[in-house]
Amino acid sequence: MKGKKRHILLTIITIFIILLLSSCKKEDVRQIEDEIIEEAKEEVVEETIVEEPAKKEGIPSPLSGLYAAKDRVNRRPVAVMYDNHPRARWQAGLSKAEIVYEFLVEAPYTRYMAIFLINDPESIGPIRSSRPYFVSALLEYDPVYVRVGGSPEAKRDIKELKIADIDGLSSSNKVLWKNREVGKKAPHNTYTSMEVIRKTQLERGYKESGDYIGFKFNEEDVDLDGFKAERVEIAYFKNNNTKYIYKPEDKVYYREKDGERHIDEWDNEPIVAKNIIIQEAKTRVIDKEGRLAIDIVGEGKGKYITNGKGIDIKWVKKSRNSKTYFYDDSGKEIILNPGVTWIQVVNTDPDLIIE
Repeated sequence: MKGKKRHILLTIITIFIILLLSSCKKEDVRQIEDEIIEEAKEEVVEETIVEEPAKKEGIPSPLSGLYAAKDRVNRRPVAVMYDNHPRARWQAGLSKAEIVYEFLVEAPYTRYMAIFLINDPESIGPIRSSRPYFVSALLEYDPVYVRVGGSPEAKRDIKELKIADIDGLSSSNKVLWKNREVGKKAPHNTYTSMEVIRKTQLERGYKESGDYIGFKFNEEDVDLDGFKAERVEIAYFKNNNTKYIYKPEDKVYYREKDGERHIDEWDNEPIVAKNIIIQEAKTRVIDKEGRLAIDIVGEGKGKYITNGKGIDIKWVKKSRNSKTYFYDDSGKEIILNPGVTWIQVVNTDPDLIIE
């Protein structure tokens, strides 16, 4: 950089000398030349300062690739069932999750399951009930599971699989409580906090660390060589729409739900995603209440989207307890960019707009 600057200055000097030679006396030219050279010497004394990259503190989270203190990364994940009924919005603490699933429940609604590790939201809710396919997904993280009830099959699974469970139906109102201040009516107003969850985890003797396999992450941000994906829109039902809008200046997707900007109720932070995984799974209604069976054990198609681009992928989950792996067209496991991941579980042949 310094050499380049000197070269530019000398070029300017030469041009000046040529012009001056044609209009000035020889002694005047020498005087002007000396003055320019002295100014050039003062200019090139300036040193180029090279900034060192910021040092990452702690260790990377296996859920997001983001760095945090070792004691936070090595503790047990927490999975929270979030209500997503229109009368439950917006959700508190959701912006602090590292992975969030959106699944269909009884038509025309969806529900979220958020996985937390390194962050401790002061307010979490509203919390709702479980379904069997949520259990199949959470088994991959060996978490403490926070919910309020569930379908008969989900309740049976949680008991038989001995999941570290915190259920609002069997816990005191000091663990999960009705939040009267948010202006929501039951059953859309059950809340808790991460401090209370961690305290309850210890009181009930649940182990403090999880036994699970995380995702693979790039050390630094990497762009995909794929199709354009700056707007992603998923129509679950006519009046149930999830949209992501990519902001290149921030390099994340901002989320909208049913045409409204998705924010965190607690601090008004926008809900964003660095990675979006669209996972297609066979879905069918199984009872008169409209409950669903969603087959996330097996394999299927999908898409991986980040930084304004997307690729087609394949997912494989060999058993209920095993991890879901996502592969690109060449059969290699995809590597995510560090940040929050939203996993959108949709029916086969979904109603998608990606552009």
